[in-house]
Amino acid sequence: MLRETFPVGPLQCNCSILYDLDAKDATVVDPGDDLVRILGFLAQHGLKLRQIVVTHGHLDHIAGAATLSEQTGAPVLYHQADIFQLSWMEQQAAWMGVANPKVAPPDESAEEGTKLIVGSETGQVLHTPGHTEGSISLYFPVSNLLLAGDTLFRGGVGRTDLPGGDGRTLIESIRNKLLTLPEETVVVAGHGPSTSIGYEANRNPFLT
Repeated sequence: MLRETFPVGPLQCNCSILYDLDAKDATVVDPGDDLVRILGFLAQHGLKLRQIVVTHGHLDHIAGAATLSEQTGAPVLYHQADIFQLSWMEQQAAWMGVANPKVAPPDESAEEGTKLIVGSETGQVLHTPGHTEGSISLYFPVSNLLLAGDTLFRGGVGRTDLPGGDGRTLIESIRNKLLTLPEETVVVAGHGPSTSIGYEANRNPFLT
C-alpha cells in the first residue's frame, strides 16, 4: 500500500490517499478541500476510488466528501455519532470564512473494528472519541501506519472545547487505543507533521 498526504483547505487538514497500483484502487481519507488535486491524482494513476473515510465531522475534514462521492460513486464512511456535527456546519463555515459545504450522513458508519481494504492490505477503524464523539483513527498494521485525525498530534492532542469534545475521554482514547500500538507505528495527524507512537508515548507533554 502506498500513501500520498497533502494539506488542503484554509486550516491545512492533512488529506491522505491510500492506494495500490497493482489493484488500481484507492481510499481517500479526510477530503476537506482541493477536489481538483484529489481527482487529478486518482486519474493520473488510473485509480478507482473504493471509499471515502472521514475521521470526524468538522468542516475542515468532511467538506468535499459528499461532492467527491457524487463524482466517483464511492461511499462515504464516518462514525454515526458525528452526524450531530452536521447540525452546526453553517456556524463552522462562518468561523472559517468559507462557503457552507454540502454534507450528508454517512453511507456506512465507521464503527470500531470496521475493515478497510486497500489493494491487498486490510486496516481497521479504531473509535477514538474525545475530540468529537465520533472521532476515529485508522490503523494499517502491515504498513505500520496510523491515521489519527485530530486525536493525536506531534507533541499535542486534539482540542476538546468544541461541541462533542471531552478531555478525559480523549486522553483515555489515546492511552487505551493508540499508545498500545507498536512504537514504530507512523502517525499521520490531522494537521501538521507526522510522528510515531514511540515518540508521543515518551515525549508528548499531554501524555507523559
